[in-house]
Amino acid sequence: MISPPARGPVLTVTLNLALDVTYVAGDVDWDGVNRVGTVHRRAGGKGVNVARVLAALGCEVLVTGLAGGPNGEAALADLTAAGLPTALTPIAAPSRATLAVHDHGREVRRTALFNEPGPAVTEDEIGRFLSDYDTRLRGAAAVVISGSLPTGVSPRLYAELAARARARGVPAIVDADGEPLRHAPGGHPEIVKPNAEELARALTGSDEPQGPGAAVRGAQVLRRSGARAVVVSLGADGLLAVTQEGAWRAAMPYRVEGNPTGAGDALVAGLTLGLVEGTPWPERLRRAAALGAAAVAAPVAGDFDADVLREVHPGVRVEPEPV
Repeated sequence: MISPPARGPVLTVTLNLALDVTYVAGDVDWDGVNRVGTVHRRAGGKGVNVARVLAALGCEVLVTGLAGGPNGEAALADLTAAGLPTALTPIAAPSRATLAVHDHGREVRRTALFNEPGPAVTEDEIGRFLSDYDTRLRGAAAVVISGSLPTGVSPRLYAELAARARARGVPAIVDADGEPLRHAPGGHPEIVKPNAEELARALTGSDEPQGPGAAVRGAQVLRRSGARAVVVSLGADGLLAVTQEGAWRAAMPYRVEGNPTGAGDALVAGLTLGLVEGTPWPERLRRAAALGAAAVAAPVAGDFDADVLREVHPGVRVEPEPV
């Protein structure tokens, strides 16, 4: 169904690597004691999730980033067991853990997330990572720079990583929030991918609803700041893309219920694969939107439901968007 890129691997950058713990329980009593039905422990962070989806689609990947302490060791062991190539730069402080409680009840399905802030990283450690990063960029098909930054890291780092990639002819995709998102276009990435709330926070300092047309206006601001294309995730309302070739909106055929954790990462994987394959924007958006929906149907971030992907993909409607 999907052919891998013709040249080297897609690098994914996860500077705030995590050991993700997911509890799956039925009919959670949020004020009482609960029994957990299933526990998943695996390496996490947005770049790791992107790498898992890309690998499942037949794309060569290399997981890069920072890892330290017992959580970092456990995450590395999981990546190795999963067959995902890694080139993680070691740090002294322990990597974070995250907890997702997935209420798989009879009437309502919902997920609560608890994310630790992450380790403190030194300038020397960032310097070692940058040296490793420059080396790994040689021959890469693309680089995905995503997720939160650990303590002590400049919010301008994602812009620098995108600029370093661009200087070597490697297209970069940035998926970030807050200050890192606001600065990211300065590195001239090929694609910037916020969701609607992240876009509002980066441009206005508030995640309050901005009214009709806000996503288009916000995407245009990021493009004028240097991003070649901006794709805004609108949740159940689909996707908006504002690019050099035009603007499009992708609408879902129906709402998929489940665990939204990792849906945005699957979407980014779809955009990345379209980028390295040179897929036209309408089909690139259709596949990315379908992958996001298929990830919602999977219980753990980094996975997607192949049956849902096949079912949803043909029904995603992509239409031109006036800008």
